[in-house]
Amino acid sequence: MVEILSFAHDVEGGCAPISLAYERRGAGEPVVLLHGIGHHWQAWEPVLGILAAEREVIAVDLPGFGASAALPPGVGYDLPELLAVLHRFFDELGLDRPHVVGNSLGGLLALELGRTGRARTVTAVSPAGFWTEVERRYGFGMLRVMHRATRTLPDPLVGRLAGTAVGRAVLVGAVYARPGRRAAHRVVAEARAMRQGPGFAPTLAAGLRARYTHDVPGVPVTIAWGSADRLLLPRQGPRAKRTIPAARLIRLPRCGHVPMNDDPALVARVILDATRPTATPPRPDAAS
Repeated sequence: MVEILSFAHDVEGGCAPISLAYERRGAGEPVVLLHGIGHHWQAWEPVLGILAAEREVIAVDLPGFGASAALPPGVGYDLPELLAVLHRFFDELGLDRPHVVGNSLGGLLALELGRTGRARTVTAVSPAGFWTEVERRYGFGMLRVMHRATRTLPDPLVGRLAGTAVGRAVLVGAVYARPGRRAAHRVVAEARAMRQGPGFAPTLAAGLRARYTHDVPGVPVTIAWGSADRLLLPRQGPRAKRTIPAARLIRLPRCGHVPMNDDPALVARVILDATRPTATPPRPDAAS
């Protein structure tokens, strides 16, 4: 069942209220799941049942997406602010160093949570931040087109398109290699989430400056990339491996940018393998 967590976040001159929605299932070592821009926690629905059979899973709507409220005035959507919000979210739920799994923007956030000492392990699925400038412009251009389409197409037309395999390819083919496998009602919900999410524009604007150039010392890192990723091209995977030399780089055959729907069994297996229960590793020094 979806829960809403509200807490006070420190800002200059006082505190601001933050409300984040999250789904919590299962038992075992905690695994936090972070979605990408324009999406919501339901992006992980195809793998949640598999993961929850062996882990406690917390899938959160990032600020301004899904059922999570927009950030209040005085709190930005840039990487340091989002990380500070997630740190407080972890504290409020009593999560010291959970395993963190993220897709796209969520993958970038997962890597930063590992680097700053808040993640036991990191699994980054097609993480943002390893692009060249040309690749970033291409990916952001596709996102803007998708966002514009969801704001332009009337709901009845979106529903009719989602009801056919060809229509689903039109609506979500940029993020799924096998859009025909996505349930029609899920596609409609995703279009609504992108259209209504107040975090989309400010998060995309903040992403103009996002690059990931750091190692993640002392934390096991797995990087998984869909071979059919049309948004963040697969050649960015080896670039991420060069940035984080100790990371394990895994290719996800015939999977797109959001591979949890393209091959749930494979993605779940990668996550379960990367988050195997272990003795608590030494806490890395928080990077500055």
